[in-house]
Amino acid sequence: METDTNPAKDFPHLHHVKAIGQHDDLLAAVRAAIAPHAPDLPDTAFSCRPSSQGNYQAVTVSIEARSHEHLLDIYTSVRAIDGVILCL
Repeated sequence: METDTNPAKDFPHLHHVKAIGQHDDLLAAVRAAIAPHAPDLPDTAFSCRPSSQGNYQAVTVSIEARSHEHLLDIYTSVRAIDGVILCL
Protein backbone atom coordinates (compact mmCIF):
# COMPACT_ATOMS: atom_id res chain seq x y z
CA MET A 1 0.00 0.00 0.00
CA GLU A 2 1.39 3.34 -1.02
CA THR A 3 0.52 6.50 0.92
CA ASP A 4 0.88 10.11 -0.14
CA THR A 5 3.20 11.92 2.27
CA ASN A 6 3.06 15.32 0.59
CA PRO A 7 0.88 17.51 2.85
CA ALA A 8 1.04 20.35 0.31
CA LYS A 9 -1.52 18.45 -1.76
CA ASP A 10 -4.06 18.91 1.04
CA PHE A 11 -4.13 22.68 0.51
CA PRO A 12 -6.00 24.88 0.03
CA HIS A 13 -8.90 23.60 2.11
CA LEU A 14 -11.60 24.89 4.43
CA HIS A 15 -10.40 24.79 8.02
CA HIS A 16 -12.17 25.64 11.28
CA VAL A 17 -10.13 27.27 14.02
CA LYS A 18 -11.69 27.27 17.48
CA ALA A 19 -10.51 29.40 20.40
CA ILE A 20 -11.90 28.89 23.90
CA GLY A 21 -11.17 31.25 26.73
CA GLN A 22 -12.05 34.00 29.12
CA HIS A 23 -11.74 37.42 27.54
CA ASP A 24 -13.91 40.53 27.64
CA ASP A 25 -14.40 40.34 23.87
CA LEU A 26 -12.88 37.13 22.59
CA LEU A 27 -14.55 37.49 19.20
CA ALA A 28 -12.91 40.87 18.56
CA ALA A 29 -9.55 39.59 19.81
CA VAL A 30 -9.68 36.57 17.48
CA ARG A 31 -10.69 38.78 14.55
CA ALA A 32 -7.71 41.05 15.23
CA ALA A 33 -5.31 38.10 15.58
CA ILE A 34 -6.42 36.48 12.33
CA ALA A 35 -6.72 39.69 10.26
CA PRO A 36 -3.03 39.80 9.20
CA HIS A 37 -3.28 36.21 7.91
CA ALA A 38 -6.78 36.32 6.39
CA PRO A 39 -7.74 39.99 5.97
CA ASP A 40 -10.90 39.61 3.88
CA LEU A 41 -12.95 37.23 6.01
CA PRO A 42 -16.66 38.05 6.05
CA ASP A 43 -18.64 38.30 9.30
CA THR A 44 -20.24 34.96 8.45
CA ALA A 45 -16.85 33.24 8.85
CA PHE A 46 -17.01 33.87 12.62
CA SER A 47 -19.30 32.43 15.25
CA CYS A 48 -19.24 32.87 19.00
CA ARG A 49 -21.09 31.18 21.82
CA PRO A 50 -20.81 31.11 25.61
CA SER A 51 -20.20 27.93 27.59
CA SER A 52 -23.16 26.36 29.38
CA GLN A 53 -22.17 28.03 32.66
CA GLY A 54 -21.25 31.30 30.95
CA ASN A 55 -17.66 31.21 32.23
CA TYR A 56 -16.00 30.84 28.83
CA GLN A 57 -16.55 31.84 25.23
CA ALA A 58 -15.88 29.73 22.17
CA VAL A 59 -15.09 31.43 18.86
CA THR A 60 -14.99 29.41 15.66
CA VAL A 61 -13.53 30.82 12.46
CA SER A 62 -13.89 29.17 9.06
CA ILE A 63 -10.96 30.00 6.81
CA GLU A 64 -9.43 28.71 3.63
CA ALA A 65 -6.01 27.48 4.69
CA ARG A 66 -3.44 28.00 1.95
CA SER A 67 -0.63 25.92 3.48
CA HIS A 68 0.59 24.24 6.63
CA GLU A 69 2.65 27.35 7.42
CA HIS A 70 -0.43 29.52 6.99
CA LEU A 71 -2.26 27.45 9.61
CA LEU A 72 0.70 27.57 11.99
CA ASP A 73 0.81 31.37 11.73
CA ILE A 74 -2.90 31.62 12.49
CA TYR A 75 -2.75 29.23 15.46
CA THR A 76 0.30 31.03 16.85
CA SER A 77 -1.51 34.38 16.69
CA VAL A 78 -4.69 33.04 18.29
CA ARG A 79 -2.82 31.25 21.09
CA ALA A 80 -1.07 34.54 21.94
CA ILE A 81 -4.39 36.16 22.90
CA ASP A 82 -4.56 36.85 26.62
CA GLY A 83 -7.22 34.60 28.14
CA VAL A 84 -7.22 31.89 25.47
CA ILE A 85 -6.95 28.54 27.23
CA LEU A 86 -7.50 26.19 24.30
CA CYS A 87 -7.07 26.50 20.56
CA LEU A 88 -8.24 23.71 18.28
